[in-house]
Amino acid sequence: MGKYAADREALAALVRPAEVHRDVYVDDEVFALEMRHLFANTWCYVGHESEVPASGDFATTEIGARPVIMVRGEDGTIRVLHNRCPHKGTRLVTERSGNAGRHFRCPYHAWTFRTDGCVYAIPLRRGYDGTGLEERAAARGIARAGAVHCYRGFVFARLAETGIGFDEYFGESLSSLDNMVDRSPAGRLEVAGPPLRYLHRCNWKMVVENQTDACHPMVAHESSAGTAVRLWEGMQKPEGTGKPMAMEVIAPFVSRYEFFEEMGIRVWPNGHGHTGVHHSIHSDYSAIPGYFEGMAKAWGEERARAILGENRHNTVYFPNIMVKGPIQLLRRFQPLAADRTLVESFVFRLVGAPDMLLERTVMYNRLINAPTSIVGHDDLEIYERMQAGLASDALDWVNLERLLDREEEHDATEIVNGTSERQMRNQFAAWKRFITMTMQ
Repeated sequence: MGKYAADREALAALVRPAEVHRDVYVDDEVFALEMRHLFANTWCYVGHESEVPASGDFATTEIGARPVIMVRGEDGTIRVLHNRCPHKGTRLVTERSGNAGRHFRCPYHAWTFRTDGCVYAIPLRRGYDGTGLEERAAARGIARAGAVHCYRGFVFARLAETGIGFDEYFGESLSSLDNMVDRSPAGRLEVAGPPLRYLHRCNWKMVVENQTDACHPMVAHESSAGTAVRLWEGMQKPEGTGKPMAMEVIAPFVSRYEFFEEMGIRVWPNGHGHTGVHHSIHSDYSAIPGYFEGMAKAWGEERARAILGENRHNTVYFPNIMVKGPIQLLRRFQPLAADRTLVESFVFRLVGAPDMLLERTVMYNRLINAPTSIVGHDDLEIYERMQAGLASDALDWVNLERLLDREEEHDATEIVNGTSERQMRNQFAAWKRFITMTMQ
């Protein structure tokens, strides 16, 4: 047993009010404890109901290091099951998605389970007569997540049997999901195709922190977005030429510091928060013909203006996703090792809205988040440099002190300067709370 697993206080001491120890990014034991405790005690995003529209439909993912299945049962209920046969531990499903019909069948010994996880059949069951199998955990079927909640189509699960409730965990932060869904005239979203997947050779928390780091865009993205802007501005264009959709997407990444300072950050308890309180890089996109008219018909003009006037940039739902409401995009951060993270970027269709909105979202995803992206490589380069730099023990502590208020409360809801590192400190306060919650 390592030094942290045996000492809850030593693990908690890795987080200070203004800095964190480098071990939170590089230590394999800390990573293992995150997978065991942090991801079990928090509410993690699993998937969207539109991914499993019919009975027997399933989608697989991981919560921390634990593989899970999101499945719609015969009764229409969406459940989250551990992707593990209770007999010998075989992973039941290897496909990312599909339809199981009425049963999951283990490929090793053909134990079969209903879509609610209960045992349906065991071959040669008489071989267990008198053994006491009915008293074993295996007889109860596939293990289930401790709690599951579907909020406006978004499915979350808490693996731990007991713990913080869904409403207490998310609180007012759910307003970002509300705004994202309300942008549909029909009040519904649908996942539009499979996600883009991009392997990052860095710790997962680096990626999460970066979502609300507003001091890096004009620096890190000068090589990509800055170059694109200079080329566009230097081109000879016919008078009255509008800015192409791609330029509308890329150009705001190199806005001035003042733009990001005035943008603002809102923090919520339990590690959640968002950039773009007053405006964001999505605020000045061109209007899509017919969209506002459809929204006004569905919601009324005043309500439609309020919905579309909210242009939050990145909302982090700690620990594993970020959503962009104005362009209907969700990024899921899947830890693979202390120095490896898989980032999945999903786009959503606004049901009842013009297709051009989806076209813009898909373009944004390709330009910013894809393995072939223009902008995303800048971030990847920085992450890998950070991971390499933190391997050095020349300094043990990483500074998160920008615009620190010595009196700040970690469980408060507040709005701060857009370049503050307040949301990063907020995330680490949640990290410290939930990783130590079930440790002795």
